[in-house]
Amino acid sequence: MATNTNTPLSALKFDNRFVRELPADPDSDNIRRQVLSSCYSFVDSTQVSSPQLVAYSRDVAELLEISEDDCQAELFKHVFAGNELLDGMKSYAQCYGGHQFGNWAGQLGDGRAINLGEVVNQQGQHHTLQLKGSGPTPYSRSGDGFAVLRSSLREFLCSEAMFHLGVPTTRALSLITTGEQITRDMFYDGRPQKEPGAVVCRVAPSFLRFGSYEIFASRGDLDTLKQLVDYTIRTDFPHLGEPSVDVYIQWFAEIAERTMDMVVHWMRVGFVHGVLNTDNMSILGLTIDYGPYGWIDNYDPNWTPNTTDAEGRRYRFGTQPQIAQWNILQLGNALYPLIEQAEPLQKIIKDFASDYTGKWQQMRAEKLGLKQFIADTDEELNTELHEVLQLVETDMTIFYRKLADLDVHDQTFTDDELLSPLMSAYYAPDAMSKDDKTQICSWLRQYQQRARQDDLSNEIRRKNMNAINPKYVLRNYLAQLAIDDAEQGDFALVNELLELLRHPYDEQADKENFALKRPDWARQRAGCSMLSCSS
Repeated sequence: MATNTNTPLSALKFDNRFVRELPADPDSDNIRRQVLSSCYSFVDSTQVSSPQLVAYSRDVAELLEISEDDCQAELFKHVFAGNELLDGMKSYAQCYGGHQFGNWAGQLGDGRAINLGEVVNQQGQHHTLQLKGSGPTPYSRSGDGFAVLRSSLREFLCSEAMFHLGVPTTRALSLITTGEQITRDMFYDGRPQKEPGAVVCRVAPSFLRFGSYEIFASRGDLDTLKQLVDYTIRTDFPHLGEPSVDVYIQWFAEIAERTMDMVVHWMRVGFVHGVLNTDNMSILGLTIDYGPYGWIDNYDPNWTPNTTDAEGRRYRFGTQPQIAQWNILQLGNALYPLIEQAEPLQKIIKDFASDYTGKWQQMRAEKLGLKQFIADTDEELNTELHEVLQLVETDMTIFYRKLADLDVHDQTFTDDELLSPLMSAYYAPDAMSKDDKTQICSWLRQYQQRARQDDLSNEIRRKNMNAINPKYVLRNYLAQLAIDDAEQGDFALVNELLELLRHPYDEQADKENFALKRPDWARQRAGCSMLSCSS
């Protein structure tokens, strides 16, 4: 692979601590195999024929101190499609394992992700650059290591959308098509098709995940496990102090808290990850590995976007907190050999549920524009809201956004007047029965009464609610429309959505069409309702 040093991008500074301080795979052959006692394998990306820039995030470019001119230069395409390395880059794939759908899957690893190195900006912040879809690695198993445009586009847009929603997440710098055709069986029906290939450059302080530690514990390789744990604490959790048993416990507690904070945000905005395996859980509490994710359109706690999970629904919207706790348990099991104290670990795992519930209740109070959660009144209020949202097909995003427009101080409304601000949230308003309307209006009057207790004006309450309840989210059908255009070489909608989703809480008068309910044509269409892991 060529190394280019005489370019504007060469001003990027790399400090590749991960490969400098942790054990490397001694075997340089890029063949599928078990990799032992090593945290990573050096590997080069696969050269592609004709990279074309689809879009880039100017926010992430600014974070990395890459100019907009550089982002549009020829070299940028070749570097972030995997054709060239800048001076200081060291490309490698990580080794990790994981529990998948509740079962130990053994070694997994970066099967189609290749890390380029760690950029250090002028503020001293480290950001790892990772190409997803840039070719096979020793961890590719039966896969080819590449990615198609549809899944890459979804990951690129969602990474940035989540960041601007205030959700902890990895970022995305660029989306580049490769000029290659990739074979995928999207529906797992034995009819594979050729699709355009693409590469996403993902960005995060670290791409370590729960499975990074599980793999060494599962093999009884405690030396490498300890080396990785100590490295993680020193680099990403330095505020905890020098590694020790007590610090390991504190670190585990912080991972649990970061994880629950992340899930609270998912529930707040209606995001369903879809594949909450332990290899998809960031050690930093970041949303990672955007695969068959989805956004709740109609409120349904049992909905999962993942076709692979359609029967068991393990990773459905409503169970994400419980699955996160289960995953924390698996990480605790992996760390136990270094701690050899079950009680503190068990307490952290047990407390996860109650600690999460407290955060979740406060979040729900804020979504309703309330100052704080008051158990005596708000537990019942939220329980009934959970039922009301499922009486008729109700768009979650629109419901909360329109609820902010309700005048809570006027007690003279008829039922029709009370419902009026919310009607655009219902997918079949004409199908609403008299009993449904009565129950919904009963809840709205309880809500009015509770909101008046906070003694806030309608204007202030509306402002508070609109700051936490987004108007714009990356609805599945919007991403699919962008995919349809992009596969025909038209990238305008990708870039329009990228800009729209930088301001998800703002009223954008000329973009109202992006805040509408899911159209009927998208109800059952692949990519809009259910998605596969085929990417």
